[in-house]
Amino acid sequence: MTVALDDVLLSPPTVELPVMLVAEVQDSLLVVVHDLNRLDGLLAHAMENLMERFTSVSADLASPALEAFKELEGVRWALRSAVTELQFQDMASQLIVHTSKILQGCAYRLAAEAMGAEDGEAVPFVEDVPERPNPVTQDEMQAGSIELF
Repeated sequence: MTVALDDVLLSPPTVELPVMLVAEVQDSLLVVVHDLNRLDGLLAHAMENLMERFTSVSADLASPALEAFKELEGVRWALRSAVTELQFQDMASQLIVHTSKILQGCAYRLAAEAMGAEDGEAVPFVEDVPERPNPVTQDEMQAGSIELF
């Protein structure tokens, strides 16, 4: 049997993997996606609670009865800064969604490549894996300074 050099150069190399290994890796990737989604929910819940508490304290500090205490201006400034810092939850959520899409796409692609689609079997819909490696470019927090896209 002879193989033309063009056929060898044009065909990508392949690696055979046991179906059980592929299934285990796919399951692990989907477990990580699930855990990332849970983490996103926990972060959102914590941020809602923090915002509620900060808003309550800020309202208390705005009381006219406290105007005589000039030291409270520093506390008010610290609270405003803390609220600004809470923007990290939005950025963290974007990173979690981005990472989840990549992992889910890898899991389904791995399964499709290794096992192929069977007749009549629906292939789960997964958006294209994002091209940008990082959807959030912000790396520090300052009042009035945020770049999300």
